[in-house]
Amino acid sequence: MFVAIRNTPRDYAWGSHTAIAEFRGVDPSGGPEAELWLGAHAGSPAEVVDAASVGAADLAELIAANPTAALGPALAREGARLPYLLKVLAAARPLSLQAHPTPERARAGFAEEEAEGVPIDAFDRNYKDPFHKPELIVAVSETFEALSGFRPLDEVRGVLEVLRAADAASDEPQPGAIDLLDARLADNEPLRETVEWLLEDGRGGDTGEVAWLVERVTALAASEAALASPYAASFRTVADLAAEYPGDPGIVISLLLNRVTLRRGEALFLAAGNVHAYLSGLAVELMAASDNVLRGGLTPKHIDIPELLEVLDFTPIDPPLLPATEVAPGVVEYRPPVPDFTLYRVGATTDAARLALSGPAIVLAEGGDVEVTGGSGTRRIARGEALFASPDEGVLTVAAADAAWVATTGHAADD
Repeated sequence: MFVAIRNTPRDYAWGSHTAIAEFRGVDPSGGPEAELWLGAHAGSPAEVVDAASVGAADLAELIAANPTAALGPALAREGARLPYLLKVLAAARPLSLQAHPTPERARAGFAEEEAEGVPIDAFDRNYKDPFHKPELIVAVSETFEALSGFRPLDEVRGVLEVLRAADAASDEPQPGAIDLLDARLADNEPLRETVEWLLEDGRGGDTGEVAWLVERVTALAASEAALASPYAASFRTVADLAAEYPGDPGIVISLLLNRVTLRRGEALFLAAGNVHAYLSGLAVELMAASDNVLRGGLTPKHIDIPELLEVLDFTPIDPPLLPATEVAPGVVEYRPPVPDFTLYRVGATTDAARLALSGPAIVLAEGGDVEVTGGSGTRRIARGEALFASPDEGVLTVAAADAAWVATTGHAADD
């Protein structure tokens, strides 16, 4: 079964006014366009283009009507839900600092809030569903900027050394502000203790130690010494965040995180507990179908500090890049260490790519027409259009004028 699907981009304030429209080959709407959702998530299920032909208005309704046909027997038995959500994401402004729970914590947290009777749409609700939300993001623009994971502690100390030097060279040195941060980083659990202090004390707004530290770090990050250091990108990010969220403790937290620049085609995999924030650029994002987000700053939305600390993984890491593997000529696979999803990018090649399905797939055309052939026949989609394929299509043959993105469950490509 092939079903053409579409959706309206979500108009979050941080979205680009042009990038998603350009990707789709349509005129901009005039407002911000942040995310194009292609999946069956209840928050914005993809619309079925020819609803009359299948008797369903959207992909969620289509799946609910016949889970076995749409998803295959295994997924129909395991909850009858599409386990992933494909997005096109366009950030013109920074997103909030956030992390996502493990499957165990998601189930427990959802059950707790259900038992307490917290409305699902309440401002202070943490868990909207009982599922985890690992994420894979691949740069489509020439660069995509992000923060991801706590950086190695020797780098954190290097950042502090630069700040100290900039403070000493300033007209009115205030070393006490950096001393406050340094003292927290000397604790037994340095990153956890520091983040907890920044968020708890930072609730005081314009007063308190953290307010002073944020103000001082913001000023020092703009210094010549900071912008000439190996951490210049991190200090430029401080300025960007301060412009959007002045006084927010997340500004200082950003210096504890890996500052990542993805080139086109490069990817990050964000496992449970990875604290991250997307900063700018256009990307294809593939994630488990969940809406569970624990925020940690740079947002007017609810921040549950104890629950965030429960979810965060404070282990210092290098940027969590996910290597791409060429599995066939012109076919690149992004396979994360979770069973929920796998992503392929099929480029323009002489021979069409062959991808064996063990679960449902969504095909998204980038740049030009894409021809998709399966067991039921051949379908063509134009630039920016998408197609849902049920697993009984067997082996998909994909021919792209420019590129095609294929999201599916974890399985191997048949080349």
